[in-house]
Formats: sequence, C-alpha cells, structure tokens
Amino acid sequence: MNVSDAWRDGSAGDGGGGGAGVRIAACRAEDVAPLDAHLPSGVATSFHARRFARQRAGGSTYLVAWADGVPVGNGEIRWGGCAAPEVREAVGECPELNGLDVRAELRGRGIGTALIHHAEALAARRGAPRLGLGVDDTGNPRAARLYARLGYRPALRYLDRWTYVDEDGTTHERADPTVFLVRPLGGGTA
Repeated sequence: MNVSDAWRDGSAGDGGGGGAGVRIAACRAEDVAPLDAHLPSGVATSFHARRFARQRAGGSTYLVAWADGVPVGNGEIRWGGCAAPEVREAVGECPELNGLDVRAELRGRGIGTALIHHAEALAARRGAPRLGLGVDDTGNPRAARLYARLGYRPALRYLDRWTYVDEDGTTHERADPTVFLVRPLGGGTA
C-alpha cells in the first residue's frame, strides 16, 4: 500500500504527535535523503540539506511530518524571524514558519494544520508571543484560507526575495508578492 492509499482508507501513520495519522519531528541527518526522494526541491543543492544545516547551526527547527515511514510534509521555524527587513521592522521579534509544504496528493487532510500546531507549540514553549508566516494570497488561496481559519491575520504586504540554483547550475533571483501573517500564541496579542 502506498502513502496515498493509506490516507484514503484511514490507515496511515503511527498516530504519534501530529494528529491526522501523522508523526511530526525535528529533522535528523538521516532524514535528508528520504526528504530529497519523497519531497524533491528540483534545485542543484538539496533544499532539505540547507534547512537541516540551519537547524544544526541553531537558527531554526526543521519539522518533518511522517506517515508510514515516509516524509509527507515539512516546514522550518526560523527563530530569528523573517529575513525581509520590512517585515522585521513591522512585527519585531517574531519567529517565522517558513516553506510549509505537504505532498500535493495529501493536501487537505490535516497534515499542514498539524505542522502549524506543532510549530506554534514549540514557539510558545520558547516564550514567543506570536508566530508569523508568509503567503502569496493570490497565487496560493488555499493556503491563505487555511492560515486565516487558524487565526493568522495580515501584518503587511512585501516582496519575498530569494535565490536558488537550478539543476543546470544557473542562479535565479525571485521576488514574490507576499502577505506576512501573524498569530498570537498563548492568548497574547499580535
């Protein structure tokens, strides 16, 4: 049975830590290869290896959602907040849940929500009064609806600037219109 079949018939996962039959844990070195195999990034250097390296350096926690021993989603809590200066100026100290992703065929089954709740719990344990994340609300309306349903509210619009190297070795620069959303944790105010 493959992971998609297991989710359809309700038998997926070991039930540990995430709800929706998913287990969520911080990435380990041995998780990078399965992440690359099951959630490929399509870039020359492993997206997952870069996130794991940031985690090892102490700047983030890279969360991985697992079902039946297979990675099905991920997201990185960047403890220093969003890299965009305009976001830092607007929201101050606010950890960012960055790059939330769930396998396309498994979206809408609670995995993203479980990852978000896990990130919120970790941030609250560290004493963060709020958690933020960015979304292209026109290009990704489904994610924007999820975040709104979970209590995330707009703080500001900005251009999310980033670069990547494709498999041919060409560097690409991107600037995506993004809304930075914030949710208070532990009953506080954003």
